Amino acid sequence: MFALGLVVLLLAGCASPVRPANPRAFAFDQDTFAYANELVWEYYFDEKGAWKHRRREPPREYTHHCFVVVRSARQFFEHARFDASEPVVSAESYRKLIRKVVNRDPSRALAEDRKVTIPGYASLREFSQHQAKLLQEECGGAWQSYLQRGHWRMLFPFSQRREEREVERWMESLKLNHPPVVHIVRFPQLTINHALLILAADSRENEVRFEVYDPNQPENPGLMTYDRRKKTFVFPGNDYFIGGKVNAYEVYRSTFY
Repeated sequence: MFALGLVVLLLAGCASPVRPANPRAFAFDQDTFAYANELVWEYYFDEKGAWKHRRREPPREYTHHCFVVVRSARQFFEHARFDASEPVVSAESYRKLIRKVVNRDPSRALAEDRKVTIPGYASLREFSQHQAKLLQEECGGAWQSYLQRGHWRMLFPFSQRREEREVERWMESLKLNHPPVVHIVRFPQLTINHALLILAADSRENEVRFEVYDPNQPENPGLMTYDRRKKTFVFPGNDYFIGGKVNAYEVYRSTFY
């Protein structure tokens, strides 16, 4: 009986809340942070062609915040509005405003008249160029990446049908201008354990190309591909991942994710 109740509870928690469409799409050059989630390790190929890593020197300060960064970017997009016509306010006032934004449920959207107004700046990109330290301090600690509530999912197998359903759900969310936060992982190897924000989808006969916001690389949008024939996700190589197949699922979408 307890097991049945647990299953019912889990299924209820899997349902995403219904959200009205946003009036505009997420814009990379406006709605992302100007700073990066920095890498603890430097990755490289050794003389034998093996993929290795060594600790970066000097150590980076803002690391292990990938989930925090993309979750916060989504929260600012869904829960805040920027008004450059208003004067810049004090650091303490900005702290309070940031907390108001990131303390809201990331799985929900707000009507425009209920959003938190951030004065003095035109966008999150501009705000984070001038107030990076405040944002890094108030958006959440690295522990929120380690203890993200959906991490339990990577412990279980990923079927091809489930991956297919993920793609369908993301594309429906994008039609409503709600960018999904996605956990990409190779488990149990953990050669990658990372978070991305899905910005757009280019659906083709044999693949879907997802434009992504990678918090490690804030200069330009990245790419993740879903292979329709193999029913798998592929993430390209970069300065922290050798490239290849990954599993992917949406987080911050319901009670259990």
